[in-house]
This record gives sequence, C-alpha cells and structure tokens, in this order.
Amino acid sequence: MLLQLLLALCMLPAVVLASPQPPAGSAAAPPTRVIDRILVVVNNDVITRSELESRVRDIKRRIAAQHIQAPPLDVLRKQVLKHLIIEQLQLQIARRVGIKISPARLNRALQTIAARNHLSLPGLYSALAQEGIKPARFRQQIHNQMVIQKLIDREINDRVTVSKAEIANFLADEAKRNGTTEYNISHILIAIPDNATPAQIENARQKAHDLLRQLQSGANFTQLAIADSQGENALKGGDLGWKKAGQLPELFVNALRKMQPGQVSGVLRSANGFHILKLNAKRGGKQTHTITQTHVRMILIRTNALVTRHEARMRLERLRMRIENGEHFGLIARADSQDPISAPHGGDIGWVDPGQLDPRTEKVMNALKVNEISKPLRVPGGYDLIQVIGRRTKDVTNELDEANAREQIHARKAAERYDQWVRQLRAEAYVEYLAKGLN
Repeated sequence: MLLQLLLALCMLPAVVLASPQPPAGSAAAPPTRVIDRILVVVNNDVITRSELESRVRDIKRRIAAQHIQAPPLDVLRKQVLKHLIIEQLQLQIARRVGIKISPARLNRALQTIAARNHLSLPGLYSALAQEGIKPARFRQQIHNQMVIQKLIDREINDRVTVSKAEIANFLADEAKRNGTTEYNISHILIAIPDNATPAQIENARQKAHDLLRQLQSGANFTQLAIADSQGENALKGGDLGWKKAGQLPELFVNALRKMQPGQVSGVLRSANGFHILKLNAKRGGKQTHTITQTHVRMILIRTNALVTRHEARMRLERLRMRIENGEHFGLIARADSQDPISAPHGGDIGWVDPGQLDPRTEKVMNALKVNEISKPLRVPGGYDLIQVIGRRTKDVTNELDEANAREQIHARKAAERYDQWVRQLRAEAYVEYLAKGLN
C-alpha cells in the first residue's frame, strides 16, 4: 500500500506535502516540505532521485580527482542509474538467499579502509564529512558492496571450476607464445541484447564505429567510456587495470599482441556486443622463481588446566639441555612431544615453504643455523622447541605457473559467467522508469 501511494505521488511533476492552512490572522504558514521522488521501480523496490543524485555526486568527485572532464550531466545520470538498477537487483537476491554482513565484519572492513588512507576510523568519517558524505551513507555503501561481493562469490566465483586439462592446454599455448605478458587496458563496450534484431546489431555497430572515429580524432578514451560504455567498469573510465593474457578473451589478446602502449584497437565483435580497447602499458616475460625451504623438527608441550605456561616452558628448557648434552632430538620428540602428527616421526615436520608457519615461528626459524635449536617459543596452545636440520633452494616455477594459469582461467570464466548472469538478471526483472529521459 505504501509503495502504491509513493508511486502515485511520484507521477506528479513536483511532489510537495503542504501544511494545513492557518486560521485567518495567524502567522504565515511554514514552508512546504519536498518529498523525495521515485525515479525507477525495480521489482518491489525503488530508486529515488536522492539516491541517484548522491551517487552522481560521488562519481563526479572521483572523475574530478582524476582530472578528467565529466560527460554531460544527463549522460552521467543515465549511466549511474543503469548501475544502480543492477546493484538493486543483486541486493534483492542477496536478501532472498539470506546473505548478511555482521557489524563486526563491517567495522573491520571500514578500519581497513581507514588504515589504507593512514587515518583512524573517526578520522576517515571526518574526511568524508568534509567531502559532504555522511558516515551512515558511507557505511551503507560499504555494507552493500560486501553483500554483493559475497553474492558474486556464491553465484559465480565458487561455481567456476578449472580442470587439469585446461591448465595443461593453457600452459602449452603460453609456451608457444614464448612467455607471459600482462596488459594494462581500458575498455569500451557497446552491448547488444540477447536475441537482438539485425537493426539493433547494426545500431550498436554504428555506435561503436562512431566512438572509434572520435578516439582516432583525439577524443579522451576515459571520457567516452564514462559517457557511453556499457561495460562493468564504465564509471571508472573503462579501466580494467593489469590483466594477464589468460584472464582475457582470445579476441582481446589477439588484438593486444599487435598493439603498442597508447594505441586503440579497432572495433571488436563478440557475442555480447562491440568492444574497443586501449593498451595503456604492457609487461612480462618468462621468469624463474625459487624459494628457500627449511627442514624442521619440533617438540611441543601443551598448556592446559594442569600445566601452566611457566611449567611448559621450563619442561622444554630441560629437554633442550638434554639435547645439547648429546641426546638425540628425534628420540626425545618421540617420547615427550605432544604433537600427534610429528611426534611419531621424531618431531620431523618436513620441508617448510615460506609462509607455511605462523610469522613469529617463521622469524625464529629463519634466524637459526642448521642444527641449531631454538629457545622455548610460545605458540597457540603451548610452547615449541624447533630445530633446523637443513636448508635448500627449490625451483617453484612450474608450481607458480600452474597456480597462475588456474587463476587466469578462473578469472576469465568467472567474468564471462558474471556477464551472462547480469544480463539474465536484467532481462527477468520488472523495471519501470517513472521519469522521462533516464532510460
């Protein structure tokens, strides 16, 4: 009922709520209060003018910070509104499937943002206030972003699989290309709808070629992307950042291989539309990667209700003295260590890669010489003695290549799946524009 009332109100040219007329001879009536206007109905939710205008202000601030001239305001509003509609659809699904972000997790994310800007959380809120951004609105925006990311992980990222055969084929193709290359690119997409008519396809093609002519005549790529691209990163000027070749469609890679930094591609046709790329920079080449592995063994004494920290530490001190006096570390570990995994093997935990142990233990381990024994080291649940019994350098190029290949294939497949998912969301949604000139 409330939604119907608001819809009826927003159909008026200007919506005001007038106060009752005062009796004759009384003071003048107070000024009228303007009610926020609904611009778009998205299923059972709405997007209001204030929501659109506040987001437009945010985007304009970001564009200005990049020293880029913003597109005309009516163009920018249309672009921002398209993104707000998709965002609203995603939030609706997230609510339906029960995705939530706890206040503690949201606070940690906000503190991380503050720390990256070398500010405290109150300092971040103060800086935002100076830009005209209310802390409550900023918190809500970050909350929504986290909810949407969790939804995307659930619907897209966690459902994408990469097979061993795909990795092998990727690496074989990469070997033929004599190494790896990364591209920093910007992107403009002129999309075509599913089951597009020949006329729709031709209109999109002409629009793409018109943009290309503007770029070839010196137009700013970022400005055109903000104004006309229908890609996910349009409001960032089409900036896709650094992408490895395997993260990009073969259509893009084939074009980028022939380009030099600063150049713009021709119009590229794919199933979802027409694309124009700008190569900002490239880097890469085959590299060898090595790590230093450490062979370690350990003795663990746990603390509990009966064994205090002091008692555990003193017990390890006595065991350490016995080892230094000639007793075998492995025999003592079998008899006294309380770690159920390593104790049967004389405390041997094998070859350890960098980052495999907690940072404090790894720091102590790295400071030990071969055959040297540490002092008792406090760890979660007790105290450790560790001994380094060897070090070696290992070539992990193949492992890293496989991991990178898996990451690139996953990213490419996830991007394709996300694009299809968003198109389906939009096609299946009820979206009604209640204001002229915004669709």
